[in-house]
Parts: sequence; structure tokens; C-alpha cells
Amino acid sequence: MSQETPVKRYKLLDSTQNHFYRNVFTLALPIALQSLITIAVNMLDNVMVSHVNEESLSASNLANSFISIYQIFCMGLGMGASVLISRYYGMKSSNATLETEANDNIMADSPEDIRNDASRALKQTVALMLRLTLLLASVFAILTACIPGWIMKTYTDEAAIIELGTTYFRWSVITYFFHGLSLTSTIALRSVRQVKLPLFVSIGAFFVNVLSNYIFIFGNFGAPRMEIAGAALGTLIARTFEATIIVGYLFLYDKEIHFRIKDMFINTRSLLSEYIRICIPVLISDGILAFGNNTVSMVIGHLGGEFVAANAITGDTQRLSTVLVQGVSQAGAIVTSQTLGTGKKEQTMRQGHLFFGLGLYLGVVSAAFITVFKEPIISCYSKVSPESHEIAVQLMLAISFIIIFQATNSIMTKGVLRGGGDTKMLMITDNIFLWVISIPLGLLAGYVFHWTPFWIYVCLKSDQIIKTFWSLLRLRSGKWIKKISTGLKE
Repeated sequence: MSQETPVKRYKLLDSTQNHFYRNVFTLALPIALQSLITIAVNMLDNVMVSHVNEESLSASNLANSFISIYQIFCMGLGMGASVLISRYYGMKSSNATLETEANDNIMADSPEDIRNDASRALKQTVALMLRLTLLLASVFAILTACIPGWIMKTYTDEAAIIELGTTYFRWSVITYFFHGLSLTSTIALRSVRQVKLPLFVSIGAFFVNVLSNYIFIFGNFGAPRMEIAGAALGTLIARTFEATIIVGYLFLYDKEIHFRIKDMFINTRSLLSEYIRICIPVLISDGILAFGNNTVSMVIGHLGGEFVAANAITGDTQRLSTVLVQGVSQAGAIVTSQTLGTGKKEQTMRQGHLFFGLGLYLGVVSAAFITVFKEPIISCYSKVSPESHEIAVQLMLAISFIIIFQATNSIMTKGVLRGGGDTKMLMITDNIFLWVISIPLGLLAGYVFHWTPFWIYVCLKSDQIIKTFWSLLRLRSGKWIKKISTGLKE
């Protein structure tokens, strides 16, 4: 793709745009609704725990900051695999006979050979993804079981919060296995356009979680009052319910990937190098991003209990306001990968510019949502001190500014550019912007200059602004479109 190609070349006709938006939102809306349900569960957990006391709210929030590292690692595994799954699914599903332009490193004899190779590569990719998920779950389960107190001490110095967080961890050990398998299997199903089942399962898990929390946090229906431990137990029950159905469907009923239990032991050697090249940078990028986000939590945690409680409130609000953005991001990766799988590079470039505009629009809408509803949302949290309330207001205003940039670059970096296979460059830039710019600025703002919570948060999230402009330049260059092979033919 020539760098001199004018942007106006990528403007689509209205009918084509309408088809594009229908395609995107057919995928994005169920994904967004599922994310909304997950966030609502987490938000309700925090609201329920806040009725116990502020220390329990802070403890569960900080414990979940560590657990979120695992979740982001799993998302990295799943989304990295999704790039391959979607591309292979595009190859497998295509009926065209001259579609190897974008895949000219595959020396196949015919389109039928490409489809057969892609079908096998699909199974190999899922097998590798699930094996790594189980390994990752084992590592986090061991850490959580053996050193829960030490983990909590990295977030806060307050003894009461450390003790409560340790209790939460002890009830969360087994959850890693169920949650990891459910999360990665869900991403695999979404990658082949199966988005409804995960949504329905999440709705069921929502009610299971709410009921379990109501019973065990407060000791209703004759159950013991477990408080923060009850919140962890409720999450475990809901994750078990979710994983049983999702993984069971993938192994027993799914017809698109057609992955079965015996395929867990399939020989994946021929695909290993391609998997490492495309998927591992996503895992590393998202994993280091998880540690970066936890560094942000550590900075906030050492600014005081009021700041932690305020961040717990605003964090839920931020996630709630960006559910559609996350849905469009994942849809962007799927649509981009599948379009490239059929060899349509020009169409992929046109779609990329539409995704950028869509990100800006959704960012503005999310900012308006936070600005309008900040006070009613904060008021939902009882037993929160006036100091925490004031900090939460400032953080809400900061988030409403940052989220415009975050929405745009999320759709581009986690969606379009990742779907194009540009995972190595994304890994490099994500880490440079986070560790070289935003975290040092946040540390200076919080500990040296003692700025207000508004400016501390803006500094901690400054990488979101920079990545927005970088992603536009990367999109225009066309260098983000990478070739992907099945690994079966040289």
C-alpha cells in the first residue's frame, strides 16, 4: 500500500457504509451487552460490599486489581488467538478462487487446499490457546494461595485492608480456572461470529452472581454472613456456571470451529512459529499493560484509602460507559481479520478509516454519559466518606476527558491494527507510551508535585492521548497489514 495514497480514496459509498455498520454492530452489540452484564455484576459487587464498610470496598477493589492482571493475560491469549482464528475462518469460509493475494506465502494447489489447511489451523490455534490458559491459571492460583498477604501489601499499607483482601484471595483460587477457560473460549466463539450464546450465558451468570452475593455477603436464607468472603464465593459460583456451558458448547456442539476434546492433544508444531509471531506479542503487550495498570493502582493505593475508594467507584463507571467501545474494538479485530482472510486489502483500508471515525464519535458519547450521570452514580455508594466523594467527582471529570482518546485508540489498536496482524509493533508502542511517559508523569504528579486528583489521573492516562495520534499515522501508512500463513505448507 503506497504511503502517498490519498485518504479520500478510502471513502465508501453510502450503501457500502451501511453494510459496514450493520456488519460491525451485529457483532459489537452482543459483545457490548455481555461486557455490560459483566461490569454490572462487578459494580453490584462493589455496591453490596460498600454496605458492609469502606475498608471492605477498598480491599475487594485492590484484590481484583491483581485478579485483573490474570483477566488481561487471558484477554491477551484470547485476542491474540482471535487474529488467527478470524483470518483462518475467512479463508475457510471463502468461495472465491483467486483470494491468495493477501496470503501469497501459502503455497497451496487450490482454494480447496487453503480451506482444508485453514480448518486444521483453526483447531491448532484453539488448542494452543486453551493449553496456555490452563498453565496461566495454575500460576495465578499458586500465587494467590501461597502469598495473598504479600500481594495485598504491594497495593496498600493499611493493615485492615490487607487482612480483608487476603480473605478475598483465599476464596478466589479455583476461580482462575473457570474464568480463564470461559473467557478465552468465548473469544474463540466470537471470532467465528457466534456471539449470542455467550451473551445468554452471561445473563444467566448475572442472576446467579446476584443471588449468590445476596445470600453469602449478608447471610440470607439461613446462610452464614460472610461479607467480603461471600462476594468472592458468589463470583466463584457464577464463573463455574458460565464455564460449564461455554466450554461444554465449544467441545460438544460447535460446528464452525468443530473443536472437540480430543483436539486438545492435537499436534500444533506446524503452527507454533506463526502463533508465537502473532499471538505472543498480544499476550506480552496486554500482560505488561496489566502490570502497568496495576502500577497505577499501586500509585493510587498509596495515596490513601479515600483515593482508593473513589477510584473503585469511578473505575466501574468508566468500564460501564465504554462497553460499546469494547464491543466495537473486538468487532474491529474480527471484521478486519476476516476481510484480510479473503484477500481484500483495499476494503480493509477503507474500513480502518471508518473505524477511526466511529471511535471518536463513541468517545464523545461516553464522555457526555459520565459528565451527566457522575453525581447519581457516586450517590449509589453508601458509607463513603465526604473526602472520597469529592475525589470521585474529580476523577469522573478526568475520565470524561481521557475517554474520548481512549475510545478512539482502543478501537484502532485493539481492533483494526491488531486484526491486521500488527501485533509486534503494538507491543512495542504500548509499552513505550505506558512506561516511559504516563507512569513517570503520574508518579511525579502524585508524589512530587502533589497535584489534584484530576491532574494525577490525567497524567496516569496520558498514553491514551498519544496513542490516538500514533494509531492514525499507523493506519494511513498501510504497514499494519501483515501476511499470515496456516503453517502447514511452505
